[in-house]
Amino acid sequence: MPILGVVASSTTNWIALANFEYLVVAGGGPNGAGRFGGGGGAGGYLTSTSFATPTSPFTITVGAGGAGGNNTNGANSVLATITAYGGGYSGTNGGTPGNSGGSGGGGSGYAATSGGSATPSGQGNAGGNGATNYRNGGGGGGAGAIGMNAASSYGGNGGNGLSNSITGIATYYAGGGGGGCNLGNPGDPGYTAGYGLGGLGGGGNGGAGNNGGGSQNLQTETPGATNTGGGGGGNEQGATSGSQGNGGSGVVIIAYPSTYPPISSIGAGLTYSVSTTSRSGYRVYTFTAGTGSVTI
Repeated sequence: MPILGVVASSTTNWIALANFEYLVVAGGGPNGAGRFGGGGGAGGYLTSTSFATPTSPFTITVGAGGAGGNNTNGANSVLATITAYGGGYSGTNGGTPGNSGGSGGGGSGYAATSGGSATPSGQGNAGGNGATNYRNGGGGGGAGAIGMNAASSYGGNGGNGLSNSITGIATYYAGGGGGGCNLGNPGDPGYTAGYGLGGLGGGGNGGAGNNGGGSQNLQTETPGATNTGGGGGGNEQGATSGSQGNGGSGVVIIAYPSTYPPISSIGAGLTYSVSTTSRSGYRVYTFTAGTGSVTI
């Protein structure tokens, strides 16, 4: 158990924790601007059971997921000096590669471009490559695994995230989005292609389309799950060009023994919940949106 002590102050009730636990997950990357998309990369994932207590007050920011159909990464999440970087957006029909981020976005199926890298390193994994045959997108990288490369018959699956029990409940976070797939024309060998599945930890599934019969949309991509940092699913033939492939928003969680007082002050810009029952013997704060100052 962390070593803690209480320090008196004339203005506030300080909790001088030698250390506490945290999980910081950034917003997931989306499907980029266009069709033939790879999956969005998961938001950066950082965790520790022995974080030295930061100088109070400090800032917490929960990163939003990237908007589907836009070449914009997910937003960063921040806890004091700790920054998790937003997931990379996917490559699309401009022949663009997946973008780098906390985890990299999947490559485009239009020109078999490469997946994006995990930048900076240590927060996630690279996205998978796209495949030219039938224009299938690579899977977005996840916190626990790289995104799968696409093949002629399927879009790549998103990389799995990682399980974390800071709340007392084992939960996966930061899964990559699945790549979109082009089913080809009826009768073609690639017609039975499959869309990429999102990785464990909130990754969205890729979409599926059909080149024949007026570029039909047969399966709409799905977004990354809220407060997981999951990457959005890659678009294929949909006229909305990936607008459903949003990245999932991130989350910031801190925990310390419940024998010590509640946090003194939390800024109005933050949305949060606190529990002393989900994890026996601990006070767990889960921040799900916004930005603001925190005083302990």
